[in-house]
Amino acid sequence: MNPQKPVGARVKISKNGPYLVSGGLPLQKETIGTNEADESVKWRKGQQYPAQEEYALCRCGHSANKPYCDGTHAKVGFDGSETASRQPYLEQAQVIRGPTMSLTDVEGLCAFARFCDPRGKVWNLVSETDNPTASKHFVSQTCDCPSGRLVAWDNETGKAIEPAFEPSIALIEDPAQNCSGPIWLRGGVQLIGADGFEYEVRNRVTLCRCGESQNKPFCDGTHASMGFSDSE
Repeated sequence: MNPQKPVGARVKISKNGPYLVSGGLPLQKETIGTNEADESVKWRKGQQYPAQEEYALCRCGHSANKPYCDGTHAKVGFDGSETASRQPYLEQAQVIRGPTMSLTDVEGLCAFARFCDPRGKVWNLVSETDNPTASKHFVSQTCDCPSGRLVAWDNETGKAIEPAFEPSIALIEDPAQNCSGPIWLRGGVQLIGADGFEYEVRNRVTLCRCGESQNKPFCDGTHASMGFSDSE
């Protein structure tokens, strides 16, 4: 399930400072689209930022030049200590097996995008994957999970079912919750810790950008409860 590392595309975490992006990774906004019941049902592409070979993204949540770093982390005494597990995804995952597909779930990676909730929730849909309609919804809802907390697996082949992403970065916006969400790494971008540790390369990863996650460098959904805004 791990994509091949793209050459030069990486995000380096600086100690108590920003995310240092290199490799010319495209940067844009992605908005969580909802239905009339305020359920997350689709992604809407947003603003595309000018292409840059290298740039620094705010990690403390206090920059006056968001999404870019302006050095404010030093003034506010930001503590960016990386406390998240460094175990590979599958070593952390709970497995729920269905008739034709299975679900792996690492709850600690939840970024509160809520694509898992419609149509009775993916944890129930997995048991109905022998039904074509339920199977379709199960796959789409797991693939829309930005953090990769949820992954669908084909029981026959044993392979993960993943959306096709080019290496890129998105800034998630969540109008239904009146907040800005995490930084979304897509397509197998290498993440490197402040101490040089190379995190497992995955197709979908969400990084904290409000500065308050208790699972740094990953998002834990705190941005929603604090009403974090990209425009502050």
